[in-house]
Amino acid sequence: MQGTLQGRIDSKTKPHGALGRLEELALQVGMIQGTAHPRLSHPHIVVFAADHGIAATGLVNPYPQAVTAQMVLNFLQGGAAINVLCRQHGIGLRIVDAGVNANFMELLGVEDSALIHEKIAYGTRNYLEGEAMSREEAERAMEAGRKIVSGLHKEGCNCIGLGEMGIGNTSSASLIMSFVTGVPVEECCGRGTGVNDQQLETKIATLRSVHRLHVQAIAASPDVVTILQHVGGFELAMMTGAYLQAAALKMVILVDGFITTAALLLASLLDAKVKDHCIYSHTSGEQGHQRMLHYLDARPLLNLGMRLGEGTGAAMAYPIVQSAMVFLREMASFESAGVSKQE
Repeated sequence: MQGTLQGRIDSKTKPHGALGRLEELALQVGMIQGTAHPRLSHPHIVVFAADHGIAATGLVNPYPQAVTAQMVLNFLQGGAAINVLCRQHGIGLRIVDAGVNANFMELLGVEDSALIHEKIAYGTRNYLEGEAMSREEAERAMEAGRKIVSGLHKEGCNCIGLGEMGIGNTSSASLIMSFVTGVPVEECCGRGTGVNDQQLETKIATLRSVHRLHVQAIAASPDVVTILQHVGGFELAMMTGAYLQAAALKMVILVDGFITTAALLLASLLDAKVKDHCIYSHTSGEQGHQRMLHYLDARPLLNLGMRLGEGTGAAMAYPIVQSAMVFLREMASFESAGVSKQE
């Protein structure tokens, strides 16, 4: 099949390789779908939202924890960056309450079909004092991520991007990165939602303390669930399960930025083949993301200095992948156009 697909790409009215990364994307998507005639259908971005116990201390974040719930309401009202980009590019958007410290049924007053209720708890516990979640909670969150992706796949979606929202979740992602890659936590930690220099020093010192508290337990049982149990977030756990299920269903996966890539690090520990399904959208402006991408041997499509999260990088990359499908489907071949090939 690979030879047939490469033959279709090479037969188009252009010099071999002249469309660069578009040709690579066409080949990758075709291999993911197992066809020489790949198509993208019903693309979606799923934003997983959850709160982190550490955020209530104010040690790692300049914004109050309440911003997580406020931003979820903003998503549902259509006012966030991810809403704007999804509308522009014709991408479906779903929001998941993975563990926000708020009751959305009370806040909304009515059921909103864009909100998926999979709350594990009202935020994780403070991992400065102990485990962020129980093992059962971590496993339940991963399974919820799998279920959400399966539901979208049944609706006809074969291309998915994951996004996130959660005050304090760059800290959890930094710790996960450190435990998976072995990079010192201070080299993984960035400014997140915009901490100043003094706040960054406090954040790094706090995460060093967290690392010291949990390193022995994780070293004794260095599996994905243990890492999530000690320093994870419910949104990160759900995204880990979502990646695994999307790959199992042969879906195209658009990887967003720092936090979603941290979840991919965990998913790839469980199944290295998940990476074959991934298109890396962009290099985040968050410190540590470039190291993550190097660790995964990834080549992102864009480098726009973005570090918002929400899946915005994935939404920006989707039209590029779409262009790869369009040229493969609609561009004339040398034979059909009556154009002479290179001798």
